[in-house]
Amino acid sequence: MSETIRLEVLRYHPETDSEPHFQSYVVPYKDEWVVLDALNHIKDNLDATLSYRWSCHMAVCGSCGMTINNEPKLSCHTFLRDYRGGVIRVEPLDHFPIERDLVIVMDSFMDKLSSVKPYLIPKEDKPLSAGEYLQTPGELQTFQQYTECINCLLCYAACPQIGLNEDFVGPAALALAHRYNLDSRDGGRDARAEVVASDEGIWECTFVGACSQVCPKQVDPAAAIQQTKISASVDWLKNMLTPGAHK
Repeated sequence: MSETIRLEVLRYHPETDSEPHFQSYVVPYKDEWVVLDALNHIKDNLDATLSYRWSCHMAVCGSCGMTINNEPKLSCHTFLRDYRGGVIRVEPLDHFPIERDLVIVMDSFMDKLSSVKPYLIPKEDKPLSAGEYLQTPGELQTFQQYTECINCLLCYAACPQIGLNEDFVGPAALALAHRYNLDSRDGGRDARAEVVASDEGIWECTFVGACSQVCPKQVDPAAAIQQTKISASVDWLKNMLTPGAHK
């Protein structure tokens, strides 16, 4: 007989279930399979009612984030061979309401992301005829690391502060705000400060660093938040020394 592996998958259908429960499935074991492949096998061959998100299967889209054996991971980047001989428990990401099975409700994150104005706000407008907003390779390098975020939300599931304070803006949104604040073409730092430098922004972070540990793209949102704290502190000191002056 060919080798198999068992998955315990959290199930929850709000129309029929009073609370979430686990359901066990036995799937073929293949060295090259990832957890997402096992879930697709379940969906295609064992239980068509199973719900979860995925798209690219290349660790690019960020939609297949799940809690796998108590760790936030991309299911397309988590190999069965790392759990060979054991049981794989698959749950939705922590700190989000469950919409159905492994699907979470992302509305709160989308609101937080929008609040930090995650787009380029030019320092000065110019007509299209004037050409592009150019920058040097060195200026790009300053913030390029923080452009790699794929909004997989693993950092939110790992962050203890999100669990304690649902109003905390959170690592991914704050890292993206930092990305634009560092962009040489951008002039929107003051516009973002109302949210970024608020009590629910950078100052809510206690620098546990779990967000950076689980990031599949090495964005290091913890570093982005700490750097923003330094910038915000410098702004505060300048305002104290030169009241009324512009930042």
